[in-house]
Parts: sequence; structure tokens; C-alpha cells
Amino acid sequence: MRPGGPQPGAPGTKPKSFSPSLKRLLARLAPERFYVWCITAMVITSVVLNTLGPYLLGKATNIVFDGVVGNNLAGMSGLSKDEAVERLRAAGDDTLADMLSAMNVVPGVGVDFDAVGRVLLIVLALYVTAALFSWGQAYLLNIVINRTVKRLRADIEDKIHRLPLRYFDSQPRGDVLSRVTNDVDNVSQSLQQTMSQLLTSVFTVIGILIMMFWISPLLALIALLTVPGAVIVTAMIAKRSKPHFVDQWKYTGLVNAQVEEAYTGHEVITAFGRNREVGIEFDKRNDKLYESSFRAQFISGLIMPSIMFLGNVNFVLIALVGGLRVATGQLSLGEVQAFIQYSRQFSQPLTQIGSMINLLQSGVASAERIFEILDAEEQSPDPEMAAVRPVDRGRVEFEAVSFGYEPGRPVIERLSLVAEPGHVVAIVGPTGAGKTTLVNLLMRFYELDAGTITIDGVDITEMTRDNLRSRIGMVLQDTWLFRGTIRENIAYGNPEATESEILDAARAAYVDRFVHALPDGYDTMIDEEGGGVSAGEKQLITIARAFLAKPSILILDEATSSVDTRTELLVQHATAALRRDRTSFVIAHRLSTIRDADLIVVMEAGRIVEHGDHQRLLEERGAYYRLYNAQFAAAAADA
Repeated sequence: MRPGGPQPGAPGTKPKSFSPSLKRLLARLAPERFYVWCITAMVITSVVLNTLGPYLLGKATNIVFDGVVGNNLAGMSGLSKDEAVERLRAAGDDTLADMLSAMNVVPGVGVDFDAVGRVLLIVLALYVTAALFSWGQAYLLNIVINRTVKRLRADIEDKIHRLPLRYFDSQPRGDVLSRVTNDVDNVSQSLQQTMSQLLTSVFTVIGILIMMFWISPLLALIALLTVPGAVIVTAMIAKRSKPHFVDQWKYTGLVNAQVEEAYTGHEVITAFGRNREVGIEFDKRNDKLYESSFRAQFISGLIMPSIMFLGNVNFVLIALVGGLRVATGQLSLGEVQAFIQYSRQFSQPLTQIGSMINLLQSGVASAERIFEILDAEEQSPDPEMAAVRPVDRGRVEFEAVSFGYEPGRPVIERLSLVAEPGHVVAIVGPTGAGKTTLVNLLMRFYELDAGTITIDGVDITEMTRDNLRSRIGMVLQDTWLFRGTIRENIAYGNPEATESEILDAARAAYVDRFVHALPDGYDTMIDEEGGGVSAGEKQLITIARAFLAKPSILILDEATSSVDTRTELLVQHATAALRRDRTSFVIAHRLSTIRDADLIVVMEAGRIVEHGDHQRLLEERGAYYRLYNAQFAAAAADA
């Protein structure tokens, strides 16, 4: 609809910072806050139960170790622990005496397997209960994420209907589709895989820290030495990987745009032998996508091994210091064993958080691209108090209308025109004269820069768009059919139409002439491109659709330009019947189709240079005369 066609946009331009975009994404979970609180409570419960497990297993280890040591002290059977310690000190074995003093050992008594069994059953019950809570939070999280993404898709769909055509003029269609599909799916997957894991990891870190300080503050401080290093490494790597994730999704959109364009224009590309050039352009974009994806995944993938390395260093330090404290009797073997388990579990959630940063970065990059659509400037809202719909007489008046697609570059300047009720107004002129722009302004696809357009005396800006467009029927040069039956495509003009009304519209538009030759008649399925019917038959179906809508104003935009002579006659008869008793605007390059128009308007460079009926304009020997001769006189001379 814009001269020169849609202009390439710049998807994925300067992104917003990570934190505001993440906060905005999480804010979309607000309608599910009850479930979110339930999930949080379940996560905390599960973490607490899992955190108690190693401590109780340490108790079981102490029972076993105490029994083994007690059994080895069979020679001191009958003595108390304190007496055994004194005997060992007297014998000069201070190290064993110090270790024995911290233990709950009875000389000569072996392992209490009943006590071990009781502890293990308690631990098993804790882990089973924790698993049930973990399953419950996963189930609720699935509900929360899917509902949130469902609302997000609905918001995008509603937003697209509120966006002006200017937006779509400036954005590659494939990139818009990529944002609506690929980016939304990526956000969904990122939330699914990171939200629960991050909550679990954060609360696990808190719970483990509490238990480690409970067991040994010294060992806990040693364990914490790696945390600043892990945070610094994660922040540095995440900062470097984020731009590459943004580029990854930007080039995903560009590749999709290239594929969509090449697919829809495959015949043209093949006819002009441009397959190689298209392939080269695709390879360039695909290489960019590969490079950005590789860098994003490689750099973010360094987080996990870096944190694991720091965790292993931490483990060595804890094992060394813990062993020395067991030897000196300051800690029991079970406490050190529990602490080592906690230290490994402490590094594990940090590692998981690091790996989740990868997915989170990708998801936020996609969310930013989605928010760019949601934040795009919308068309002006309909008036709160819309004008009462007048009697459908169909008088249309353009008064001093000016418009330009870009500031400072007017396409139409101070144009005035009146279409009387029931008249046929033909608009002719060279390409780029503003013919299609004129009817787009009437439909309020674009807003005027200056002037007014009125229908039956009511300014179209004082009417709702639905009210305005429900009164206007359009038959375009480029036919649009959706996947469905011929009957459904005709009924698109009025979903509440009866079967007899659909058939009447089909007969009036001469669809009935060819439909019975199809395999399933009106129930014949056609695809989005209208496969199964010819170009002329598609045009007749769109005319039938307009018949069914029963508009008071009709717009025919080059409705016969892409059909053969025989079909053109049928289309002309159909459009003539459709124009009857309606105000009609006919945009035509074939002047033979508009000879009987009540008013012919000749446009050049956005201005009306001539107007009148066919005979009068020929007699004036002006712009229309030159157009007429260019089509007919030259053809006759060639013949």
C-alpha cells in the first residue's frame, strides 16, 4: 500500500538493559500470584526437607563409626568413655584420645543397627515428602507459565490489530512472525526451565548456609570464599554473552524474513534466475546467525565449568581442614561428612544458577523483542462518544486532504473531491499518483496530516473504525483467500449470512458458473494462496464476498488487472451489479472499464488535475486524453 513497497526495518535495535526487561517479564506473572506463592511455599518446604537429609545421614555415619571404634576398643570393655580417654592419654596416645572425646562411643559395644535403621527411615521419609512437594510445584509452575504465555500471545494478537499500517510498512513480515512465534516460544521455554530451578537454587543456598554455620562456622567461612569468585565470573561472562544473544534472535528474525520472502516469491525468483543471489544473501544472514549463536552459547557455556572448578578447589580445602578438626576432636566424622555433602550441594545450586543464566539471557533477549511490539505506537483510539451512524446515503467528501507516508514528503496535497450517493467515481493516473492512497485514507488505514473526510456529513475520525469499515466493501487487485471452503471464504463478508444469501451472492458474482465443476462444489477446500482455482475465479469469490457484506460504499482497486479477457467480462458484469445503488470508487489503469463512470478523476503527483465524464475529458484533450491515446490509439496504430 506504500509506494515502493514495504521498507526494511531494524529489528533488535538497541536493547533495553537486562534488569528492567526481566522485571517486566516477571511482572506478567502477577495474575497468577496465588499459584506463585504456593510454588514458593512448596519449594521452601522441599528445600528444607532435602537440606535436613545430609545432617541426619551424618548422624547415621556417627552411629556406625562410633560402633566400629567401640568394637576396636574391646580391650577396654566395661570402662566408660571418659575412663578410656584417660587411659589413652596416660599411654601417650593424645590424638586418639582427643578424637574419642568428641565421639559418643562405648568401649566394647559395636554398631547399633536399629538406631541406624531408624535414622535411614526418617531420611527416606524426608526425601519422599520433598519429592512430592517438588512434583507439586512443577505441576503448578506448568499452569502458571502456560497461562502467562497464553495471555502474552493474546496481548500480542490484540496489539497487532491496534498497530497502524505504518508499523508493518517498516518491518519485514518474516521478522514480525518470528517475534510472535519463535520469540514467544523461547520465552516460554526459558521460564519453564529457569523459574523453578532458580527458586530452588536460591533457597537451597540459604538453607545450606544455615546448616554449614550450624555445624562449623570456620568451615562455612572457607566454603564462602568461592562465592565472590563465582559471582564475579558469572557477571563477567553474562555481560559478554548478552549482546550475542540479542544478535542471535535478531538474525533469527532476518533469516525467517528471507525464507518467507523467498518462499512466497519463488516463481518470480526462478523466472528471473535470481536463485543464486537469493542463496548468497541467505548464506550471509545464516552465517551471521551461526556466528552470533555460537558465540552466545560458547561464552555463556563457560559459566558452568568455571564455577565447577571453583567448587572443586573449595572441596579440597574443606576436606583438608575438616580432617584436621576430626583428628583434634573438634568435629565428629559424621559432621564433616555432612558438611562435605553440604559443600558439594552448595556449589551445585551455584552451578545451576550459572547454567540458568544462559537460558535466562536468551529468554530476556526474546522478551525485549516482544516488548518492542507491545510498546510500538498504536493507531489513534476511537472516540469515546462515537458519532451516531447516519442514514447510509453514501455521500463522500474529501476536503483539503493532505497526507505523506514520511514527514516532509507529501503524497497528497490539499485534495478536494465529492462523490455523490450512488455515483461511480473512477480514479485514474500514473503509478505513484496517490490513487490507492486516497482510498486507504477513506478506510482510515492511515491518519490524515491535514483536511477532513466525511461520509454523509460525519467526519470519519468521529466514527469508530468498525462502524466506518462495516459500511465499506473492498475488492482489491491482490485477492486474499484463507484456507477453507469456497462457502466459508464467501461467508467471510458476513458471518451471520444464511445459506440462501451466500448462494445469491455467489450467483450475482458468477461464482456459481464454475463452482459446480469443482470436485466438492461450494465445499471445495482452497489454501491461503487460492490453490485449486484460477486468478479470475479467486477474484469472483472476493466479489461475492463483497456482495454478501452489502456495503453502502464500494472500493474496486484494479479488480480486473490480472485476469483474461473472457474472465474480465464476467468480473465487469459482477462489479457493475455490485456497484448498482452504491457509491463506488474504482481505481483502474484499463480505461475501457470506467467509460460509464459518473465522474472520472485524473490524479498526478497527489493532485487532481482533471475531472469529468469520459466524453468531456476526451474533448478537453488533457491528461486523460493522453492516457487514453497511450492505451488505445497506439495499440490501433500497431495493429
